Amino acid sequence: MEDDDTWRDTLVTFLTLNDYQVDGAGSTREAADRLHSMRYDVVISDIYIDEKTGIEVLQAARKENPDCAVILMSGRGSMETISAGLSGGAVEYLAKPFELDDLLEIVRRTEAKPEDDDDEETDVYDLPVTDMIATSQKMVDICKTVFKVAPTDATVLIEGETGTGKELIARMVHQYSRRTTQPFIAVDCGSIAPTLIESELFGALKGSYTGADRDRIGVFEAAHNGTVFLDEIGDTDLEFQGKLLRFLQEREIRPVGASKSKAINVRVVAATNKDLPKLVEEGKFREDLWFRLNVVRIAIPPLCERQEDIKLLAHFFLKKYNARYTTSARMTETGERALQEYSWPGNVRQLQAMIERLSILAPNGRVDEAAVKEGIAQMDSRGGAGDTLADTEAEQIRRVMAATGGNKSRTAKILGIERKTLYRKLEKMGL
Repeated sequence: MEDDDTWRDTLVTFLTLNDYQVDGAGSTREAADRLHSMRYDVVISDIYIDEKTGIEVLQAARKENPDCAVILMSGRGSMETISAGLSGGAVEYLAKPFELDDLLEIVRRTEAKPEDDDDEETDVYDLPVTDMIATSQKMVDICKTVFKVAPTDATVLIEGETGTGKELIARMVHQYSRRTTQPFIAVDCGSIAPTLIESELFGALKGSYTGADRDRIGVFEAAHNGTVFLDEIGDTDLEFQGKLLRFLQEREIRPVGASKSKAINVRVVAATNKDLPKLVEEGKFREDLWFRLNVVRIAIPPLCERQEDIKLLAHFFLKKYNARYTTSARMTETGERALQEYSWPGNVRQLQAMIERLSILAPNGRVDEAAVKEGIAQMDSRGGAGDTLADTEAEQIRRVMAATGGNKSRTAKILGIERKTLYRKLEKMGL
């Protein structure tokens, strides 16, 4: 089922040459008629077709033949459509463009799959909306992993560079789980002093340390029956790692100063931008904790390795910030190409920040090649902190201040400078 005539003919010809009897359909109505009149062992369908979708084709195919193997494909899918397809019984989801041999391998795999009439059907969950915008095969594969592991209570370790979306993946694991109605608490382990992280996570009794003027409930207890996301787990010290290992083994916490432990039911999802096996070799990370965390491992690729997603993300962010700041910036084809040619060392977070800035500052509201390159040049010239708007006109600051309603913190973030730098600029401008 494919509404693109050329692509549909290509698929039909390719599979026919590989000894399959193939029928093609160009609309959901035609597909429904064929499914009703004939029994098909395999159905291949695009997601976005006409007034209906490939999800409805999937449902119709499974209704007519519960044993039918459905393969979905799309060039602009979202995590919701992927998950809806997989939860509805699709055997595979392919991101366009894909190699025809990959499709052939999947078709052959469905033929070789042994039948087991005694298998119980898996539960189908209501799927929440997420902010994960992606269509590349690498991200589709990650979504498949998330969808498989989420209903379990397995510990998940997410790896990836800063800005790739590790917390977003962690939230998806929680949202697609049976714990979705319970708390999700994220902890940035790297921002908590080693002397305080134990009390932060396990809690503390009044008087257990200097400044403990009351009993304090820790993160694990506050998230009872929910999920705790431990970000930057590689930044913790060995002493805390030992206590975390004990918790993962015993599922009990002992608040600082307490004489007894208490049972806590939480799922742990950890993340790191460091090479944990290397830290293990260097004696900076416990090997037994590494094994305990590394039950299901999800490695998020950097944005430069999934260029198919850059255009999709850019349009998503532009729509978001046009709505927030009541602007009407437009993305041009040259702007799209310029975005895709950049390496994005700051990954999705960097792309989002630049699109937010361009939604306000792009000349004449056009996010074209010149605007993108100027934005990239400003980011590259900033380095770290300091006075970074030396060559930026005061009018730009006024426009951002107006868009944010005078919120200086937000303005500084959009312009990519420190607040104190913005204050100096505003003082010079007489604002």
